[in-house]
Amino acid sequence: MPRQADAAHRPRAPLSRQRVLSAAVALADEGGADALSMRKIAQHLGVVPMALYKHVAHKDELLDGMIDAVVGEIDPPVEDADWKTTVRLRVLSARRMLLRHPWASGVIEARMKARAAPTPAVTAYLDQMIGVFRAGGFPLDLVHHAMHVMGSRLLGFSQELFDDSPGRPPDADALPPEEAAARYPHIAALARAVTHDKGSVVGSGCDDQFEFEFALDLTLDGLERLRAAAG
Repeated sequence: MPRQADAAHRPRAPLSRQRVLSAAVALADEGGADALSMRKIAQHLGVVPMALYKHVAHKDELLDGMIDAVVGEIDPPVEDADWKTTVRLRVLSARRMLLRHPWASGVIEARMKARAAPTPAVTAYLDQMIGVFRAGGFPLDLVHHAMHVMGSRLLGFSQELFDDSPGRPPDADALPPEEAAARYPHIAALARAVTHDKGSVVGSGCDDQFEFEFALDLTLDGLERLRAAAG
């Protein structure tokens, strides 16, 4: 009993921006970012909702802070590694981060479109990656092309042509499987021939780990050839 009484009267850790963001990330990991609300975060922290607004002014600021919190989990560059190894390791670290936080790819994509500039942590990360290319001998025009071709892959995900993510509701207008296979035989043959690791999908339409690394290595090899030619 004394221990319970001590615990009940133990002072609670003061509310801070970091605590608010950590709670928001944890709740989004459990139920997705769409279900997140200030009320739920306040309940999780044991405070009134108004207390949160001293640390995040509104939902958009909350989402931006959550992005910066998870981007901060990406591993720093490995010392004394060449540019290709550094880029590959950091991109794969970003992908592991997104596997831990499946909501993050959608939020990053939405907020990048909504904001005039990326969030501070994303900006710093992209600046570091540009520095890696420059230190690897890439001229500025090729770095520009490299950043475009890498795109969202730098942050651990890619936009795919087909959304084959699990749990999607059936399409009421879809053709019956037999009729679809007859009308689109090449797509049907490809669908039957390939398998996907559902555990490595980071968001709606994102490819699995093998396909992600395949495209990443293909891109890096191509950039290496262009860098050597430019050198």
